[in-house]
Amino acid sequence: MNPIIYPCLWFNGTAKEAAEFYCSAFSNSKVISENHLVVNIESAQQKFMLLNGGPHFKLNPSISFYVLCDNEEELDKAWNIFLHGGKILMPLDNYAWSQKYGWIQDRYGQSWQLALGKIEDVGQKFTPSLLFTGDQCGRAGESIEFYTSVFEDSKIRGILRFDKGEPESEGLIKHAQFNLGKNVFMAMESSLEHGFGFNEALSLVVECDTQDEIDYFWNKLSSVPEAEQCGWLKDKFGVSWQIIPNVLEQLMNNPQKAPKVVEAFMQMKKFDIQKLLQAAG
Repeated sequence: MNPIIYPCLWFNGTAKEAAEFYCSAFSNSKVISENHLVVNIESAQQKFMLLNGGPHFKLNPSISFYVLCDNEEELDKAWNIFLHGGKILMPLDNYAWSQKYGWIQDRYGQSWQLALGKIEDVGQKFTPSLLFTGDQCGRAGESIEFYTSVFEDSKIRGILRFDKGEPESEGLIKHAQFNLGKNVFMAMESSLEHGFGFNEALSLVVECDTQDEIDYFWNKLSSVPEAEQCGWLKDKFGVSWQIIPNVLEQLMNNPQKAPKVVEAFMQMKKFDIQKLLQAAG
């Protein structure tokens, strides 16, 4: 089992608008499918799901995207687009890890770490970066060990910790990089008061081929029973995941079948592929 993992961003009725906004920020980006609930986009051969979920959850910097830009023109273009209605978290400047880097939160609340560099350095253009704050600060290393134990062909690529005298507590993870199968992730932690943490506004989607795969990831990852609904779960670190069958997108994009499929999965916690197919007819 080596599934594709991709992010899902939560919006209050503005998923299509946001999809067009993000496609304008990065070249070689396009909408690949859409329905009334979900818009899927692809950029640099990576998938993003944008969900019209309602007003319940709001995006925050707990999970940002580290973006490698080949040239300054590409970086500046994305930065300036995100700046309209957005907020600078770290100014665009020269840092030890990149000649040009900046961290910015866009008008929808999603944050992006834009860095000048080569995709080959990481293996993908967009990398989800998890920031462990509040009660989860100090657990980034534990989470990396856990996640790499759940997904096959995973590995820890490197962990850099704060030294004595640096702005954070000695030993906390300054930056870590790890693979879950072919998918690259980053992690950091901070003991400062940020006022945000992981929530359902950004979840990680795991597409599964079979019911056995759904059962496996559900049993391994779910740790908060009251958060289980419609294929969603929350792990012991507070990170939200969606464990879905890869046939779901096809069913949802069929106008005749989608309403019955939605009616069926609204009754589910863990997805049952057979029941979804039966509902579709």
